[in-house]
Order: sequence, then structure tokens, then C-alpha cells
Amino acid sequence: MLSQRELTPRERDIMHLIVREYIDTGEPVGSRTLSRQGSVALSPATIRNVMADLSDAGYLSQPHTSAGRIPTDKAFRDFAFAVEPKPLSPADRERILNQMRNGETLEERIAIAARVLTEVTKNVGIATAMPVSAQELDHIELIALAECRVLMIVVTRDGRVQNRVVALDRQMMQDELGQLRNYINENFAGWSLERARTELLRRIEQDRANYDAILQQLTLLCQKGLLLADQDPQVSLDGASYLVGLDLHLTRERMRDLFRALEEKNRVLALLDRFLEYSGGGIGIHVGLEDAHPAMRELALIGINVDLPSGVRTRIAVLGPMRMRYDRVIRAVIEIAKTFEVWRG
Repeated sequence: MLSQRELTPRERDIMHLIVREYIDTGEPVGSRTLSRQGSVALSPATIRNVMADLSDAGYLSQPHTSAGRIPTDKAFRDFAFAVEPKPLSPADRERILNQMRNGETLEERIAIAARVLTEVTKNVGIATAMPVSAQELDHIELIALAECRVLMIVVTRDGRVQNRVVALDRQMMQDELGQLRNYINENFAGWSLERARTELLRRIEQDRANYDAILQQLTLLCQKGLLLADQDPQVSLDGASYLVGLDLHLTRERMRDLFRALEEKNRVLALLDRFLEYSGGGIGIHVGLEDAHPAMRELALIGINVDLPSGVRTRIAVLGPMRMRYDRVIRAVIEIAKTFEVWRG
């Protein structure tokens, strides 16, 4: 049985030709179709025999007795890992670079990346950013507000901006806040938020005997969350409407369930965690996602992790049908990932 041994080069070539033809047409592929292409120098009878073996091994299925064969998820999986990424056109590469340059902050670039992935691949584009280690402090701003409130703004070197309004027991003057801001910016710019906060609290504890006015006010602001890393991930998803036109063999209820899942940030993050966690810096390819969600049985996910120097992990991914243009999608994901790899915020 084929399932008990490796495919021969001829068997794999024929299977990949069938996958390519099915991706292009969406129709079952017959032996005569392959023989007429001239890409394989075999008779229709020989091709039929190979196709029968591939069917026995679970790589092909036959919807009807007289019909051609269609690839199974097993065939798509083999094809996806073997395909060479297809270079994007100069126009597509220029579009990616130009649009990604418009993002000044990480939040903007995440949203742009998801949108551009959808435009280039005509599938669902997903981009996320999650702090996985220490974010580096660029600077803070402290602004006095009415009613004893203070606006704390923390800017990190990856371009992320965290805003938090806190209420204090007394009104603080802007001059006082300016002293606190200068103290932190002069002493801790370039430090990780975690390290800066730990050192600041250590200094406060060490100088408790003196307990000057600056440290007293910094204690209050630290208690309100100053320099706490923002662990709330950003998720941007674009192009879910493309799933509507696919024949995913789903009932209306299942389709609604799928869209509800894609609308929930935590479920999208869980999907990426499940399939991209161990892909390292390489492309992760997963065909058939029913383990994550029953309605995703006929979908595939292609993505990559990019760890920024600031300690933020970005994930760039495309969700689409198994019948997607893997060569084009892989290249689009790689090209957008490159824009994050060279970006410093």
C-alpha cells in the first residue's frame, strides 16, 4: 500500500499537477486532462493507474464514479510544504512597501498589514501584536487633568502608545508632574518597562527614610500602574467576507458560527497560538483546521512570527480555503514580515 511507503517522484509529480489544476479550476481532474497538458510524458492509462494508487493512499478522492479526482487535505498538505513561493509582481511589492510605510506606530502597521494581505491574496488577512518580553521605554508624559486626575502616557520604542487616566487623592500641579516625567525619562529611557519599574520601586524603598516629594508622588503613580507593560494584544483581521463565496459545505448555522469565531479576538489569538507557536521564524503551514474549529475543516492557515527587538511578537497570517494559491500567499506573508523585521518604530 502507498500509505505504508514514501511516494515515488512520479507519483508526487502527478499528485502535485492534480493539486495545481484543481486550484486553478475547482473541477475534478481526469487523466486525459493531465496527458493533454504535455507536462507529464505518460499515457492516460498509466496516469489513471497512478491516480488509483494515490486514491488508495488517501491523497485523492472521486466524487462520482465517472468523474475525475480531487485532492484531499493530505494532498494539499504535501503540496503546500513542497511548493516554491512565487515572486510577487513589482506592482504588488511596491503596493506592500508603500502602504506599510504609512504606518507610524505598531498599531497602525498591524491594521495595514491585515488589509494588504487581503488585497494581495484575496483571502482573510490577520495580523497581531503581543508583548512577549520586555518593552523598552522611549519616554513618558504626565498631564494634569481636572478633578485630581492625571493622564499617564507611556511611549515604547516599538511605537506603541499606552494611555491611562488615574485618579489621585489630591490635585497635582503640572510643574510637579514635569519633575516626575523628567526624572523617569532621564533615568530610565531605553530600559525595559519591567526593569524600569522594578528599579524605580527599589529606589523608592531604599530612600524611604528620606522620602522626598518626588519619590512620594512616584509611589502614588506606580500604585496606579505607571510603567506597567501593556499586555493587551492587538488583533486586526480583514477580508472575512471572502469566505462567503467559498463552497465550504457548511450549513448557515455553521457559517454563522465561523464568523462569530473570527469576530472574537481571543479565539483568533488561540488559532494563531495553536498553529504558529512552534514555527519559529519560518513559515507555518497548516491545512485542515478542524481541530481548532469544526467549521474550519476545509480551511488552511499560512503565517509567520516576527519578534521585534522591543520584545513584541507580531504574527502575520492568511486564512483561506485549501484551494488557495499557496505560492502567492506564502510570498505575500514573507514580504510583509520583512517590513516588520527592518522596522524599528
